[in-house]
Amino acid sequence: MDMMATSGAVKFGLPFSGRRYIYILAVAVLALLISGCHSLKDRGDYWVDDTHRALGAEPRIQFLVFHYTAEDFPSSLNILTGENVSAHYLVGTDPDIQSGKAIVLQLVPENMRAWHAGASFWRGRINLNDTSVGVEIVNQGPSKVNGVSHWQPFTDNQIALVIALSRDIIERNQIAAINVVGHSDISPGRKIDPGPLFPWKKLADVGIGAWPDSRTVERYLAKRQLQSAVDVKQLQNNLNRYGYQVSDSGVMDNQTRTVIKAFQMHFRPANYSGEADAETLAILDALLEKYKS
Repeated sequence: MDMMATSGAVKFGLPFSGRRYIYILAVAVLALLISGCHSLKDRGDYWVDDTHRALGAEPRIQFLVFHYTAEDFPSSLNILTGENVSAHYLVGTDPDIQSGKAIVLQLVPENMRAWHAGASFWRGRINLNDTSVGVEIVNQGPSKVNGVSHWQPFTDNQIALVIALSRDIIERNQIAAINVVGHSDISPGRKIDPGPLFPWKKLADVGIGAWPDSRTVERYLAKRQLQSAVDVKQLQNNLNRYGYQVSDSGVMDNQTRTVIKAFQMHFRPANYSGEADAETLAILDALLEKYKS
């Protein structure tokens, strides 16, 4: 026992139990004073003081990216657990159930980089593998019958699990709605997944990802329909403001059409021709207004 604390207690004529109480109280007060000055974390052989936080920092995970695998489940799992490509999560066609809850396969911890995005761009960021969580959904994608593309639908069980998983990822990492994207959004032309049958609106209705308000689209559509020609440079600028990468050349070139097609596949999947019609422009206007891009 500390002799100073003991002698002080004796001076005031306190019994041993009283002296011990004062000593414990003094130690507690000292610990509180120290904790108020420093936030120390014990890492075994050393301490870390994290009191001083730099302003130049941001969360690693800022984006959530959806894909389809273009393979069946066994092939998808084999490819995604190999050396060349990976994703954080894999959602099967008919997920297994345990205690009434669907099971998703986590192939890569979220705090590690997975190789799912490749060459990519979104809202000023490149190489989104560094800053995203990738979710692969087992789906064959398009197949051609008599020259016509047919897309495989996603199953209800898949989408239910995607919703539960995405809500959790978004909440834990505080991912903005505008940063929930498809592979086709971040790599237009190079990638087309998750395709036109992915239910973006259904996900947006439960708080996952962005979607324009229908009344706002109608308001902008009325204005766009009065215009005789498309201001291509303004369109390119608006696509850039929303998040896509496109030149502002003012020319309706192949790159611009490819980005328009990716945008339409996400927000107007009934017609993703790549033509900059009035409805496409109005949807983009409504998104820019809603998300203040």
